[in-house]
Amino acid sequence: MPASEPHHAIDAIFRIESARLIAGLARMVRDVGVAEELAQDAFVAALERWPESGVPVNPGAWLMATAKHRAIDLLRRRERLDRRHQELGRELDTASGGDGGDDLLRLVLTSCHPVLATEARVALTLRLVGGLTTEEIARAFLVPRATVAQRIVRAKRTLSEARVPFEVPEGAELGARLSSVLEVLYLIFNEGYSATAGGDWMRPALCEDALRLGRILAALMPAEPEVHGLVALMEIQASRSRARAGPSGEPVLLLDQDRSRWDRLLVRRGLAALARAQQLGGALGPYALQAAIAACHARAHTPEETDWEGIAALYDALAQLAPSPVVELNRGVAVAMAFGPAAGLEVVDALTGEPSLRAYHLLPSVRGDLLARLGRDGEAREEFERAAALTRNARERELLLDRAARIRSRSEPTTSH
Repeated sequence: MPASEPHHAIDAIFRIESARLIAGLARMVRDVGVAEELAQDAFVAALERWPESGVPVNPGAWLMATAKHRAIDLLRRRERLDRRHQELGRELDTASGGDGGDDLLRLVLTSCHPVLATEARVALTLRLVGGLTTEEIARAFLVPRATVAQRIVRAKRTLSEARVPFEVPEGAELGARLSSVLEVLYLIFNEGYSATAGGDWMRPALCEDALRLGRILAALMPAEPEVHGLVALMEIQASRSRARAGPSGEPVLLLDQDRSRWDRLLVRRGLAALARAQQLGGALGPYALQAAIAACHARAHTPEETDWEGIAALYDALAQLAPSPVVELNRGVAVAMAFGPAAGLEVVDALTGEPSLRAYHLLPSVRGDLLARLGRDGEAREEFERAAALTRNARERELLLDRAARIRSRSEPTTSH
């Protein structure tokens, strides 16, 4: 066996086990930063020993036992073995103890604590729960490795200084914390689904990371409808991935996609998750409503079969529940598809003075589309060119400039020779 093969196997094992390992250790030492260092120490020990001794039958238990011994050594070195730490030492000496699922849920909730800035929550969650390296996170978000490393270090320091308890809160606080977790997962997913910058239209690995974490969360919190709603939304959106890019990686818009390339397994999983959210009762939350909109697209075999009036009604409900300019823009698109471009443009034009959309390229992009459908080619071309200037994604810029060029060629008078 080549020397690199054991290391690849150990890397794979650590990625699988690291979240539960860090979660179990954090419950014991009450500090996610220290827990991650202990887990890394155990990983280094595995890299030193396993190539010669072989991978243990239960590698997760081996890593946990090794990390616990190092935790005891750490506490002794600090000479802080008061009664609490003696109790802690006894706890560390036992087998893994506690409920691994509860530990993992505590880790997710801690990594996404609202005391942290959004970028820090994203980085820390991918690092501690997703098992990604700092390098992988930096590459995924097109930022320097040092920036991500600094975010993670600061996040761990902030949690420690704020004395954030490693626990699952109750009542209203749990709702607020869960909302933060769902926001982080959807941010990660969206960055993979429609990359905000760079040369790639999509980064599928980020979608997969968000989906994996969402499925874990749904298993940990089976009675939370919005968790299932978010999973449903991500499953259905991810089902379109193969159809969203052409042969050269160029973007393919929803209505132009070959729906036979949609992943029907992911569609079925998404519809099942949406059904679970609905079965739990109560009014649908924002993620479940968006999943219901995605389900309308998934159930339509052709764009013409799409229930656009149903989608417009769902956007009406979403706009009432979670009003935002972006939701209103999407509602405008649905209204245009259901009731004609003039009706949609009326909704969209009301947003042109919205400060938060001033640099949002999809506003002029949508206006350009609606103006083109109304035959107002000159205005449409200007809007597509403005959208192209605003986007930071190279693939999307090419698409928008191409649409502007096609309108220009269509509207220019032909000359005879």
